[in-house]
Amino acid sequence: MRTLGNLFDKNREWAAAIKVRDPDFFLRLSTQQAPEYLWIGCSDSRVPATEIVDLMPGEIFVHRNIANLVVHSDLNCLSVIQFAVEVLKVKHIIVCGHYGCGGVRAAMDEENHGLIDNWLQYIRDIYRNHRTVLEAHVDEALRYNLLCELNVMEQVWNVCQTTFVQNAWDSGRELNVHGWIYSISDGILKDLDVTVTNRAESTSIRRKV
Repeated sequence: MRTLGNLFDKNREWAAAIKVRDPDFFLRLSTQQAPEYLWIGCSDSRVPATEIVDLMPGEIFVHRNIANLVVHSDLNCLSVIQFAVEVLKVKHIIVCGHYGCGGVRAAMDEENHGLIDNWLQYIRDIYRNHRTVLEAHVDEALRYNLLCELNVMEQVWNVCQTTFVQNAWDSGRELNVHGWIYSISDGILKDLDVTVTNRAESTSIRRKV
């Protein structure tokens, strides 16, 4: 083992600790995957999905990208949503952003960031659509936090517009889409009160974003 041996050591310690608490945990985990939650979050290393809600491996199906975007042309994200909804039959889709998001910050400035600017354009579009509300805040920190929140709300709307989610609702399936935001500074999650449980609610949420 030439490199990163410390990570393999930590892995063995972690697995051993779980086996002490629950000797059959990995045996059960290896036979099936049945999470109730799909988590769409940011790639930021400070926002690990299972840890911040204190759940174990196997309890959350996770997709992460820069700034937790749900884009209609992103086949990776759409494939995850389809698998979660149609195969895993999750009951909850959580879009979770976070304050201090570097992607949102980069979208707010006027600098050239290279390739990622194409991705960040989706956030810049959100800023443009809400410019009046955002720029009413003289304090840049408040404006930054609000854009992080608006970005989550926009992605909740985008999730609700996918055919997989709408088909699930039309078939009578229980499926709830939530918008949350996480504070890295204190480890606390905040519900943005944009939960959608059916197609009718998905149209009304547009008034909020």
